[in-house]
Amino acid sequence: MNQDVRRRKLASRLGDLGVDAFLVTRLPNVRYLTGFTGSNGQLIVTAEEAIFLTDGRYGEQSRREAPDLRRVVYTGEFVRAFTDACSDLGVERLAFESAGLTYKTYQDLSAVGRELVPTEQEVERLRWVKDREEIDRLNQAQALADDAFDLITHKLVEGMTERDAAFELDMSLRRAGAENVAFETIMAFGESAAEPHHHPSDRPLQRGDIVKMDFGCVVDGYHSDMTRTFSFGDPPAQLREVYDVVRVAQQAGIGAVAAGVSGADADEASRSVIRDAGYGDKFTHSLGHGVGLEIHEGPTLRAGGKDVVPEGAVVTVEPGIYLEGLGGVRIEDMVEVRSDGCRVIPRTPKELIVL
Repeated sequence: MNQDVRRRKLASRLGDLGVDAFLVTRLPNVRYLTGFTGSNGQLIVTAEEAIFLTDGRYGEQSRREAPDLRRVVYTGEFVRAFTDACSDLGVERLAFESAGLTYKTYQDLSAVGRELVPTEQEVERLRWVKDREEIDRLNQAQALADDAFDLITHKLVEGMTERDAAFELDMSLRRAGAENVAFETIMAFGESAAEPHHHPSDRPLQRGDIVKMDFGCVVDGYHSDMTRTFSFGDPPAQLREVYDVVRVAQQAGIGAVAAGVSGADADEASRSVIRDAGYGDKFTHSLGHGVGLEIHEGPTLRAGGKDVVPEGAVVTVEPGIYLEGLGGVRIEDMVEVRSDGCRVIPRTPKELIVL
């Protein structure tokens, strides 16, 4: 699916929204609709055409990345360029992304005589379903993460700090060709693994530590996201038991994901396993989320959620159990949603590894 098709899908919503045009300002959405990867770009979409706006730093880059669009390269304030573009297009009433404008910018744009109509998740919902090219990029990003996991498990030594291990993992991703890490790598040893989003510290690795790492990388704008938990030496008996529970719960969640399934039902399939094992209050987050141009996007898999998972979405399945003072276990895979189930994207095994 090319950007023109995506823009036409967005334009088809204008009548339902009761507007002449749609102003897109969230950069992941601008990239999705134009191919532009810079840090300042806006798009005005009408039923007949679209105009891309950016500042003078990105004139050449936007020409190269969005060659099929009318472009306005401005040197002053965006508000003036916006006003001129609206006049050129004959636009008076525009939808805008309520999560993509500051209040000040909203006030400035409203002051020039255009009516602005707030919307939520219009472009994001288009992004839920990935095309083949997007799936390929996600596959590539995950392949680099799988390779990096293999490398880091051979580099861990007693006394190595969480911070040093996270750095080694990040560097292996960059050396392999990732354009960036997907988010700040979570590297947690021993009792630190009881924190779902632990920040790496100077805590040294010791024999008997559980090791939880949550990490990923970016390939051509698309993110990977994987968590593995293993042990550096024999783990505490309770954590070995917890690992088995989480592994069964994760498989139950994967087994529940298919096109047309609600995120709440997928969450419950996994959560019920943990609850029945007596650890229900130790699973403190949702089961998963969509992944793509952003590390967290829709649809979500969470208790009480309303999202229905479509074919072609890529979501994470990541149950966890966290025991204060002892440690924690999380297992996470990205999966591609299909009509009759889902495809697990990582190749890294999920049996408990004891190094």
